[in-house]
Amino acid sequence: MEFPVLETERLSLRQITHKNVDEIFSIFSNEEVIKYYGMDPFTEKDQAVKMIDSFQTRFENLQGMRFGIVEKESKKLIGTIGLNNLVLHSRRTEIGYDLLPEFWRKGYMSEAIKEITSYCFEKLGIFRIGANIFPDNTASSTLVEKVGFKKEGLLRGYLVQNDQSYDLNVFSLIKPDWEKY
Repeated sequence: MEFPVLETERLSLRQITHKNVDEIFSIFSNEEVIKYYGMDPFTEKDQAVKMIDSFQTRFENLQGMRFGIVEKESKKLIGTIGLNNLVLHSRRTEIGYDLLPEFWRKGYMSEAIKEITSYCFEKLGIFRIGANIFPDNTASSTLVEKVGFKKEGLLRGYLVQNDQSYDLNVFSLIKPDWEKY
């Protein structure tokens, strides 16, 4: 499978490569961005290299896809969006995303999520897309609900960050609901 390039009105969603090490480091070293990400902020660029390598490995093994979100006007990589825990034979995946703070509240992420969900349902044959979100991350919860996801429940003690266990809310969008949306 060749890595796709997805286009929206303002964004290009494309494969992340080693040419993007500086941008990936900038995103994942930003404490505001990773506050609800389930990991500690990057402190060295080598961490960005390893992350990009893991994106590539997961894609090669058909276990996930991570797209760089590029603002067409500036040609700047402003965030990432991806499919985690991709299980094609079970027709399910989980979505994850991040965006530099200066691009928050401009509709970029809802635009990217709509494009990714369309790609999942129309091209990959996915039936269910999940999203696991920290209960305190109301902006993200509101965002996924705005694009059609439904809250399913709470995953207690699901994630450890900074040596502390956290609960996560689980949301999903299934193909029949998306088709009605």
